[in-house]
Amino acid sequence: MKDLSSYPIGVFDSGLGGLSVWLELVKLMPYEDIIYFADSGNCPYGNRTKSEIIDLSIRNSQFLIDKGAKIIVVACNTATGAAIKELRDTFKIPFVGMEPAVKPAAKETRTKHIGVLATKGTLESELFQETKNAFTKGVTVHMQIGLGLVEIVENQKIEEKSTSDLLQKYLQPMLDNGVDKIVLGCTHYPFLKPVFDRLLPQNVDLINPAPAVAKQTLRQLSKFELRNNEPRTPNYDFYTSGDERLLDDFLRYIKVR
Repeated sequence: MKDLSSYPIGVFDSGLGGLSVWLELVKLMPYEDIIYFADSGNCPYGNRTKSEIIDLSIRNSQFLIDKGAKIIVVACNTATGAAIKELRDTFKIPFVGMEPAVKPAAKETRTKHIGVLATKGTLESELFQETKNAFTKGVTVHMQIGLGLVEIVENQKIEEKSTSDLLQKYLQPMLDNGVDKIVLGCTHYPFLKPVFDRLLPQNVDLINPAPAVAKQTLRQLSKFELRNNEPRTPNYDFYTSGDERLLDDFLRYIKVR
């Protein structure tokens, strides 16, 4: 059987948010080459139909496979919820998706109230509903669509006052209901952490699923004997279907370039 361990990990998102997962992959697997594809030209996915998201996800995956990807991380909650089953049925390589992080939030909450901030597509997905129903017995889940937050991150308007005002509007009903855990249900949202930190009281924790996704990717690489353990300087390639200047600016913003 062909040794694919030196082949790259493929990662895609509806835009730049999946770079929050990319950062965790790099941290956990420093010798792996990674190809990242931002479908910013079709961003956001949150209000698209399921069939549209499936078509885009298949196209994104084919692009990464054509570039030699040995495994694909779907670093997008909306695409995972809509398309992960179709991707696994369509392609022969392993896929890792974004698991809704309501399970750890429900397990750790002290107040029995948790918040989930996500896109419309994620909150309405079968995957999210199944996870919520399975792991939140006795816990009240307060859901909020983060309309406009993806675009704020894509356009690097994180520190503008209007961003703080919008986030406050989304968070206040959760806080009024006594949540002590807030699940970030979109990979764009971790980049808003500086704003969250200013707005949230100290007793409220953010839950970012990206570290868990990186650990699951490592497990899958080991399971399928795809892990690259050779000490080396890795190659990181970035592609976008949108404005390359936005991608370059964002990579500089998160100190990748």
